[in-house]
Amino acid sequence: MLMDVNDIREHLPHRYPFLLVDRVVSLEPGKAIVAFKNVTVNEPFFDGHFPDKPIMPGVLIVEAMAQAAGILGFKTMGKKPADGSIYLFVGADDLRFKRPVVPGDRLQLEAAILAEKRGIWKFDCRASVDGELACSATILCADRKR
Repeated sequence: MLMDVNDIREHLPHRYPFLLVDRVVSLEPGKAIVAFKNVTVNEPFFDGHFPDKPIMPGVLIVEAMAQAAGILGFKTMGKKPADGSIYLFVGADDLRFKRPVVPGDRLQLEAAILAEKRGIWKFDCRASVDGELACSATILCADRKR
């Protein structure tokens, strides 16, 4: 299943400059998602992180993975933010950074559902550039009423 930015905006409440998923190239509800974030030098965070050697902040890489997981969760539940549901990032375990992400990189975001219990979802997430792992984590999200 392919999703462009308009479809993504229907399944995430985030907007510029905090929408960190540009395209979904594969999505199997109940299982996994593959999405991309195109990292450009025009990103507002590069003005301060770091002006002479721009590096995407690690917390934003984690947020991008969580947003991809959020799309997977919404699609799996058959919900959208417009239905009055919000999907909150509530935790990360086993978080590791392996390489910096810099302007010009195409960040591949992958999330697979590990478990769901009482509205709390657990995802195995990875972010990579050109097949090289940049970040991995187990991410927890909670489905709540808006």
